[in-house]
Amino acid sequence: MGNLGCRGSSQSTIAAPALFPCAGAGLGEVFRVQKLGKNLDGYHGETIDIRAVLRNIKSAAAAQGWTSEVFHTHQDFDWVALHRKPRLKDQASGGAPHAPLIHISAGTHGDEPAGPLAALKLIQENRWPDNAEIFLLPCLNPLGFTLNQRANADGIDLNRDYLNSKSAETRTHIAWLERQPQFDLYLCLHEDWESHGFYLYETNPDGRPSFAEKIAAAVAPVCPLDLSAEIEGRPAEGGIIRPKFFPHERLDWPEAFYQITYKSRQGYTLEAPSDFPLPARVAALVAGVTVAVREVTRLVEIEK
Repeated sequence: MGNLGCRGSSQSTIAAPALFPCAGAGLGEVFRVQKLGKNLDGYHGETIDIRAVLRNIKSAAAAQGWTSEVFHTHQDFDWVALHRKPRLKDQASGGAPHAPLIHISAGTHGDEPAGPLAALKLIQENRWPDNAEIFLLPCLNPLGFTLNQRANADGIDLNRDYLNSKSAETRTHIAWLERQPQFDLYLCLHEDWESHGFYLYETNPDGRPSFAEKIAAAVAPVCPLDLSAEIEGRPAEGGIIRPKFFPHERLDWPEAFYQITYKSRQGYTLEAPSDFPLPARVAALVAGVTVAVREVTRLVEIEK
């Protein structure tokens, strides 16, 4: 996969071939994946060289035929939106068949390295359904990664900045979103330094067929689930949180609030447990995205 510039907490380099050893792990291997006990007051796990990761993403995307749009630039970083067009043609019209439109974002917090690495692996594996149209934003906070901190360089938590935005990163992301069509699904890739395992938020106010249980089932073979009855102060079951949705009662909007209010009526925030080994976290996000994209593609084909 090339040198991703991954570093452990002691700044030792992790060899690239060992980065994803548990992607096909069985249950025995998963049960041996345990908390590392590093995250006592925040994230203290592996860090990544985000410049190297973004170079590899750019190269892999070009090799797979993705197009790239720069929607923001600061210092030596470009904020890019990658676009994968459907690969199937409708025999009658010559155009694309009923293609689901899916928005995937990662790297919102600079202390959550599994998201950009999962974006890279998803592009490299290229296991998308042929008629899926993907918009992938692999890193929304590259400067945060250079500082190994949740917030951006100005101390703003980007995932609380999608209403009355203060940061240039969020404002330019919203401006880009306003130019895009409506999405059938959004996926936000995150990590939680306190979590006991993988969990997810489902936002589905119209009661469409849920993918939540299938996402959790796909993740379970590669990463433990957080089976707590309460996660982040919210009721949970089987690693799934279905929060009540009252966006206009809250001023510090996460990206998911913007997406569900303006761009999509169904979405999932995937939370990998960042006190677990990085390979398991990356594998969890890859598995969750893969099954969500597959399921929304099937649903759109049925509905249209």
